[in-house]
Amino acid sequence: MTAKKFSETHTIPYYEGNITNHMTLAMLLNVVILVSEHQNDTLKLDHKQLIDNYGIGWVVTSYSIKINELPKIDQTIKLTTRGTSYNKYFAYREFWIEDESGQELVKIDSIWVLIDEATRKVSPIDAEIIAPYESENIKRLPRLPRPEKLGEDVDASKKYQVRTNDIDFNGHVNNAHYLDWMVDVLPIDFITSHLPVQVDIRFESEVTYGNWVESSVNNVTMADGNVKTIHRITSGDEVSAIATIIWRKIK
Repeated sequence: MTAKKFSETHTIPYYEGNITNHMTLAMLLNVVILVSEHQNDTLKLDHKQLIDNYGIGWVVTSYSIKINELPKIDQTIKLTTRGTSYNKYFAYREFWIEDESGQELVKIDSIWVLIDEATRKVSPIDAEIIAPYESENIKRLPRLPRPEKLGEDVDASKKYQVRTNDIDFNGHVNNAHYLDWMVDVLPIDFITSHLPVQVDIRFESEVTYGNWVESSVNNVTMADGNVKTIHRITSGDEVSAIATIIWRKIK
């Protein structure tokens, strides 16, 4: 059985882009999460129903994002997703972004868990909840690339306090904001001269309103001329998120 796919189109407004007229990485995550929420809505399993009926909610633990071409402002794209497979505790969801001619611009693999809203602990995936997606039940899910850990060498860092608008309906920082914090420590001349081609990000611990976080980065020039940036978000003594991003120079 093949898992159900769900698709919709989206035209990128100016506020989803940056100085290069391309979509930001944070907004890229926001729109794919939105299409997954819309699939949940059609299956009568949106976040409110999950919380009200089961006391649980979906939380993403990691993304692996392959970017062939970053979407641009005013471009119309097609977003497709499916809940591909799952096991007792983890679910694997795929996303595709295509242009109007059907060319694949972005492919995203992601791993999700169900969190008990009261205890904030991982909950087993109930067959009743996953059944409408027609996901395959397998023992081993695909292993996403693990981001590199940032060592003692840090090229730049910056601190931020979590604002009200950073918080989502779960009461914790929206995952897209971690990417905003990560990219924000890079110099503007780097952002205007480079585009991301691969992003691997893993979320380690939740951050709540009022917390201070520190975003740190180390830059490495690779043999092929691309640049690898290694990122870490910390809150106090805890690592909240880590990521590795590969960038190519804009021609």
